[in-house]
Amino acid sequence: MKRFLYVAVVVALMSSCSQFQKALKSEDVKLKYDLAEKLYNEGDYKKANRLLEQIVPQYAGKPQGERVVYFHANAYYQTKEYYLAAYQFDRFSKSYPKSDKAEEAAFLGAKSYYMLSPKYSLDQRETNTAVDKLQLFINTYPDSEYLDEANELVRELRTKLEKKDFEIARQYNRISDYKAAIKSFDNFLSNYPGTPFREDAMYYKMVASYNLAVNSIYSKMQERLSHTRESYNTLKRYFPDTQYSDEAEKMMTVVNKELEQFSK
Repeated sequence: MKRFLYVAVVVALMSSCSQFQKALKSEDVKLKYDLAEKLYNEGDYKKANRLLEQIVPQYAGKPQGERVVYFHANAYYQTKEYYLAAYQFDRFSKSYPKSDKAEEAAFLGAKSYYMLSPKYSLDQRETNTAVDKLQLFINTYPDSEYLDEANELVRELRTKLEKKDFEIARQYNRISDYKAAIKSFDNFLSNYPGTPFREDAMYYKMVASYNLAVNSIYSKMQERLSHTRESYNTLKRYFPDTQYSDEAEKMMTVVNKELEQFSK
């Protein structure tokens, strides 16, 4: 019985492969369309798309064209070919703006860009594009069933962009360019007032200010120590129980001691 089932499966697979190869080489557009739809519905998106690639131009302007282009775009999405999916969903949205699938296509097109977004340390071109596309979707379809997910994706992407700018500012601290670090943290806090990195940015700005002050020439030290105190006061005002309390207090002990020397 097991041998019979094995043989039956092998025969079925061979028949399926033969059918696919025949359709792939055929000039019969209807044959390709029918098999592509069958494969798509079975979840065999790679094979379906090989056929769809061949027939999309032939169905332009025809009643089935909308269906073919959508299948083509979604098959790319399902096989994680997100650049191609994004392009094809954009194409679908422009060609069929009144389609029943327009909303879903707009969301999946935007989400394709989200899927292309790299880790924060790399170039964030795709991340910015994804934010723009998702925000356009949110504005266009404010009552969409995908709205909550779209908003969450935007939040995640914006946090990534904030993380990149935050790490750039921290890098100035690491290379001891404290003036640049202070300026970068000031810009960061101004540009992202609601950032989850707000406490960290305030603390590391204080670190930069402290290091700049204690390494200054005498004539500039008092003013810079005062700036460090201001940074400390800002941190404590917004985050009275800051996780950096111990480190901040140690720096302030030095700052206060040094400032006392100037008041004598």
